[in-house]
Amino acid sequence: MNIQNIAGGVCAAKGFTASGVHAGIKAGSAKADLAMILCDTVCSAAAVYTQNKVKGAPIFVTQRNTADGTARGILCNSGNANTCNPDGMEVAQACCELAAKATGLAPGDFVLASTGVIGQALALAPFERGVPELVKKLSKEGGKDAARAIMTTDTSVKEFAVEFDLGGSTCRLGAIGKGSGMINPNMATMLVFLTTDAAIKPTLLQRALSDVASVTLNQICVDGDTSTNDMAAILASGLAGNACIEEPGEGYEAFCDALHNVCTKMSRALAADGEGATKLLECKVTNARTAAIAHAVAKTVIASDLFKAAMFGADANWGRALCAIGYTPGDFSAEHVSLVLKSGAGQVLVCEESAHAPYSEEEASRILAENEIEVLIDMHDGVESGVAWGCDLTYDYVKINGDYRS
Repeated sequence: MNIQNIAGGVCAAKGFTASGVHAGIKAGSAKADLAMILCDTVCSAAAVYTQNKVKGAPIFVTQRNTADGTARGILCNSGNANTCNPDGMEVAQACCELAAKATGLAPGDFVLASTGVIGQALALAPFERGVPELVKKLSKEGGKDAARAIMTTDTSVKEFAVEFDLGGSTCRLGAIGKGSGMINPNMATMLVFLTTDAAIKPTLLQRALSDVASVTLNQICVDGDTSTNDMAAILASGLAGNACIEEPGEGYEAFCDALHNVCTKMSRALAADGEGATKLLECKVTNARTAAIAHAVAKTVIASDLFKAAMFGADANWGRALCAIGYTPGDFSAEHVSLVLKSGAGQVLVCEESAHAPYSEEEASRILAENEIEVLIDMHDGVESGVAWGCDLTYDYVKINGDYRS
């Protein structure tokens, strides 16, 4: 399939505009903290949510608002998670009502999301000021402003878009995302918002998002903590003019390929921007007994604090990776594992038949000094493969999280 990278992020698809403003949600902060994405028409909508038993109020509101498989817009704030607050649900609903009043839509037309500090009251006044300004600033060029507004400890804007063909119609799919800490997804990642102009039935949109998230956004780990507010949501305007995807088949697979492409890019970007990170780790597992085991092994390795610390120190401590493989849940053999460490500076085989393979420590350190490291694991136990993304564990991670609330 021919998938082309394009500009525009969440505004690349037909029908969508976006904006981001500073509303003053977090005291003392001057950064943009309120974002909106809006569509000209009713969209098919789907979302996946955190599996944490403690959930932010916006999760429940969004689940209710999208129960019919439709939505028109997304409203998201940073600076406060609206989680574990006595009046959280009331504030969340009031935010939807403010968005509805400013746009002339209904409160139930909005996906609602929040990110930031847990357990601190969220005032409504910043939304009363900010939402009308958001609506005034909505534009086709506003995707990057929205992407900035949803950031917390992120150091970079994360937006992607692609163009692809569906039955002779040119379709577009874009995304913005945020996430730097408290990332060990059990559905998606911190926050990812996707838009497309492809026409697709809500039930199939949900299936596509759930399936793709399971092998992309779910395969990220920065620190082993699953957020209370994780959400990935997608809106499909149907304005591209393709025949609506109403059942699995060639069109559905083409759509899933495009969604997988964007979610993979987002996964890499989120992992690379982990709090305090200096290196992106990509673990590729091949020849595993099942695809589920391949994905589990990959994620367990990049989630190992000991292995992450070794990568920070450019130490080819392959025993830590093999140890992580060994405690991965599942029925498989770990007796014939080989492991290669690879980067732009070269590659080195450090483990073969689950034992030491002679190599140069100096060469390995040179390879691991790069800012992108591939961890290539061959299980020699089947034919399936899987990928996961993470980052190194640095001194700065502790520094950032030692005073996060301030």
